[in-house]
Amino acid sequence: MPGTVVVIPAFNEEANLPAVLGELRRELPEADVLVIDDGSTDGTARVAAEAGAGVVSLGANLGLRIGIAAGYREAHERGYDLCGRVDADGQHPAAELARLLALVRSGACDVAIGSRFAVGEGLEAGRYVPSRARRLGIGILRRAMRVRLGRPFRDPGSGMAAVNAAAMPVLAEPYRSGAPEVEALLRLHRAGLRVEEVPVEMRERASGLSRLRGARAVKLVLTVTGTLLFFRWMSRRG
Repeated sequence: MPGTVVVIPAFNEEANLPAVLGELRRELPEADVLVIDDGSTDGTARVAAEAGAGVVSLGANLGLRIGIAAGYREAHERGYDLCGRVDADGQHPAAELARLLALVRSGACDVAIGSRFAVGEGLEAGRYVPSRARRLGIGILRRAMRVRLGRPFRDPGSGMAAVNAAAMPVLAEPYRSGAPEVEALLRLHRAGLRVEEVPVEMRERASGLSRLRGARAVKLVLTVTGTLLFFRWMSRRG
């Protein structure tokens, strides 16, 4: 895929990155790969460079919302036609990202979001079962997203995406909330860009622990709800 880059925000993912990068190389051999190293204290940057990926080091741990914006900004400024995004923890299969990129390249949409909960294309409901607490939070978020977007959106927190050149500058602006994926959907909606939610398979993270557990998961739900409620106000401040 000439003109395509895959960005990977990463913080202390030395153990998971080799497999993620190897899979991308097999499934998307013509795509460039750019790791956004968010101030990792392990060998994340070294492992990425040794695997042939480009590395942008932020110098300090600035958080996911900064890393996401930096990835899209680099893709836009370097003149890529398409940009894919996957997480560094191994949850996002490269073959699924390839499907999203192909959909965007076809012109069917400006942005394709990989969804654990959408059904279709041989993927049934219930293939991914979150914890009880997450199910409650997801239900709240789905209802709120439907009100704000005027359409159902089943997986607003998904970190797997493919976007075209028109969407990159919209997504490259600094995020003001702690829920960058949700804020991104609101921005795309406001910009009038076409967003498709595509059913995909996802895996559990390959190693390590998710930071979204317990009290942090509850805090995330509250943060996302606040983003939905106050998005216009945050935009005016910018």
